[in-house]
This record gives sequence, structure tokens and C-alpha cells, in this order.
Amino acid sequence: MTDHLLCSLAPISDAGWRTIDDEAKQRLTPALAARKLVDFSGPHGWEHSATNLGRIVELPSSPHKGVTAAQRRVLSLAEVRADFTISRGELRDLDRGALDVDLDSLDDAAYRIAVAENVAVMHGWADAAITGIADASPHEAKPLGEDPSSYPRAIAGAVELLLRGGIGGPYGMALGREQYRLVVETAEHGGQLLLDHLRKILDGPIVWAPGVHGAVVLSQRGGDFILDCGQDLSIGYERHDEENVHLYIEESFAFVAATPDAAVAFTA
Repeated sequence: MTDHLLCSLAPISDAGWRTIDDEAKQRLTPALAARKLVDFSGPHGWEHSATNLGRIVELPSSPHKGVTAAQRRVLSLAEVRADFTISRGELRDLDRGALDVDLDSLDDAAYRIAVAENVAVMHGWADAAITGIADASPHEAKPLGEDPSSYPRAIAGAVELLLRGGIGGPYGMALGREQYRLVVETAEHGGQLLLDHLRKILDGPIVWAPGVHGAVVLSQRGGDFILDCGQDLSIGYERHDEENVHLYIEESFAFVAATPDAAVAFTA
């Protein structure tokens, strides 16, 4: 555990920390859609502050006559945090062997921070200077529609558009919650599941992506979209009182769409 998380100061036993960490991992894994589809760089540690963009901007002056100057361009990492609370009584019951410990607040925090990451990567975060995949793509975003039977044609069109632009596969797709529900519950004529049909078109994963509006189809060849992580998702200690222990889940990251035309977005 990183020192700044101050976990050693929390009135939580080793068994309690194991349970909390395991619960957080179980809740985070299904919802962290973006990192299943883009390149993940890191984690590079809490001290990692910026992503190198490999570019410079010329400066209007230099320290001395006859010398030109330029400054490296970087993208500062953003820190995101979701707070939660666990009852000290529940923690004591956990140490006694209780199997039904109330960790609803942790579960909610895990979902919120996972959605925040998905939104930043797929739709952007202006205040953190992050341009999301859907906004970066130069391809026109068309409505996916409410009839799932039209999805294969739309997704095949997106794949063909990427191929025509020289963007190789395989391809993956992030589906918003409602669109994913429609896909998994739909069987096409002949009994084939729509989910299986779409996977064949993409030749890659289809990911449940809470926070995504519509869908995003993107190449999985690598190198096109990079999630640069400083500190990966970790639990930290804030404070405690007689009733509760106040904790948080935190991460730091930046995102770069290196090849914007390697994705096609669909609106909801």
C-alpha cells in the first residue's frame, strides 16, 4: 500500500482489509469497461504526474540572445476519488466471522469511480483536458437505434469504414447499459444470439460499459488509444469516528487518443 493512503492508521484488521480489497476488486472488474478495450500504460505510481505527448511548443523568448527555445508538451494526470463509509460495528462482526457484512457504500463507490473512468475515456473530460474516443473520432456519429435487429448492419458498416481507412482489426465495442441489455436478450431469426453475431462481425470483445451513451467501435490492434495510469485504483483512509470508518477509492490517470480515426461512435 502507498504511504499517502494512510491505511495503517485505520482501525481495520488484516482480515477486514482483505475483505474490503476483495470486495472492491469484485465490484470494479465488471464495470471497468474502457481499460478492457484500450491500451493500459502503468501503473507508474502516485508520483507520476504527466503523460509525455512527444511534442513541443516554441517559446517566444530564450534565456540568452542567439538561442531558440521550446517547451515540451505534456498532459497532466487527473486524480479521481470516490468516498465511502463502513460501520465499525460491521467491521467487528466481520472479525467475528460474519459473512453478510454490509459493504453497500463500498460497492456504490466502486461503481461510481468505474463509470467516471469510462466516461472520461469514451466521452472526454474537458476540465482535465481529456478528449474522449467518441469526441476525437472524425467519423460521423450515427444513432444506434432502438431496434437491436438493426445493430449488425450498423456495426458491420463501422467495421467496413475502419477497414476502408486502413485501420486493421480485430475490433471491440463498448455498449452502454441499455444497448447491452437489448443485445444480450435478443435472438435473431434461426435462434442465433445477437451477441454472438456481433462478436463474429467484430472478431473481438463486446463490453458492458456503464456511463457510455450508445456504443463505440474501436480497433484492438494496439497503439491507438492509451490510458496512462499513475496510481491504479486503491483504497485509502480518511478518518474515523465512534460509529464509522471513512475511506475512499482513488486513482490518477490521463488518456490520449493517438489515432482518433481508429474508432466509430454511435449515439444512443
